[in-house]
Amino acid sequence: MILKSDIEKISGLQMEVVRSADKGLTRESLSELPRLGKHALIITGIRRCGKSTLLFQLFASGYPDAFYLNFSDNRLYGFENADFTRLDEIIKESGSKVLFFDEIQEIEGWDRYVRQKLDENFRLAITGSNASLLGRELGTKLTGRHISRELFPFSFSEYLKYSGSLMVAESFISYMKAGGFPEYLNAGRDEILSDLFEDILIRDIVVRYGIRDIKGLQRLALYLVSNIGKPVTGGRLKQSVGISATSTILEYFSHLESAYLFFFVPRFSYSVKSQMVSPRKVYAIDTGLVNVNSASFTDDTGRKLENMIYTFLRRCNKSIFYWSGKNECDFIVMRKGEKPLIIQVCSDLNRDNLDRELKGINEAAEFFKVRSAFILTLNQSDDINYANVNVKVVPAWKFISTLQP
Repeated sequence: MILKSDIEKISGLQMEVVRSADKGLTRESLSELPRLGKHALIITGIRRCGKSTLLFQLFASGYPDAFYLNFSDNRLYGFENADFTRLDEIIKESGSKVLFFDEIQEIEGWDRYVRQKLDENFRLAITGSNASLLGRELGTKLTGRHISRELFPFSFSEYLKYSGSLMVAESFISYMKAGGFPEYLNAGRDEILSDLFEDILIRDIVVRYGIRDIKGLQRLALYLVSNIGKPVTGGRLKQSVGISATSTILEYFSHLESAYLFFFVPRFSYSVKSQMVSPRKVYAIDTGLVNVNSASFTDDTGRKLENMIYTFLRRCNKSIFYWSGKNECDFIVMRKGEKPLIIQVCSDLNRDNLDRELKGINEAAEFFKVRSAFILTLNQSDDINYANVNVKVVPAWKFISTLQP
């Protein structure tokens, strides 16, 4: 339980921060957010990617009288469901009909409270860093009463604006090294990303899910961040990370994905069962996070480039697969009402790998009856006609800058 006077004081101090804070780079997502109305706006994303700043920008752009409360504030530790009654009194006294809540999913029963405020004709914007916890409640108490949006670290175009860089290959390589977490780009200290990596594991997974084998989870996360772009299975990883049960590793996969730390891309199949049992390729949310936390001693430029293309595609699509038959293709992007987008990623296209890359494209193109595809490179361009498939070789930075997935 927290006293009303304490909640009021904390809220007041937080509001001072909101009003005085540097609103930072205007996020591209801000222009795409719907106006607040009868549906709660839910913004999810990895920790420290800028969700709170986006709320501040939303505040400044049209809701200056909104009531704001960040539930992850340590001073609100111990906030219980019964304290929502005290919060109601404070909100009523503020006179605001617009509510901004950061990390409200930390509090049990938050979904019922949000539903109550919607029924009372309040307009709400909410942030959260765990897709699973939010999704579970949204699918019950708030069905049909919410609009969800995801926020990622800075995109390449946002990175260019933030850093003042030109849209050239060198900037793209710098972006691949630094990633898009605003705080890291501002300070440039590696410990920011190493602490973030550990913070997500402990706060977003160990504490929330009551994980006992902390070392096992840490070893698994270290393995994954060091092997981006590679296929993984729970069964094959048991011995490598010292976790005895495949089911435990699969459970950890789910938690890591819910926290937006990693994504697991399935092999394409029309059979859901086949998708589930086949190896999945792992990608991280940010290549800067990879560079700082990976235990790999090789440069891995090709896999980091592949990771960057995945996160670009994932911003707009969730139906992303890889192709594996006699040959392999990195990405099959399923698009509603359109032919699939077929993409290979190869940092340096040469005589040794050209045939392999084209065979993978051709096999996928024949299956989907598609006659065009892309090979994305660091800085090579070409047009290749291979087995009646028009393959455009495009520098990845140009693809990301000019095309929509």
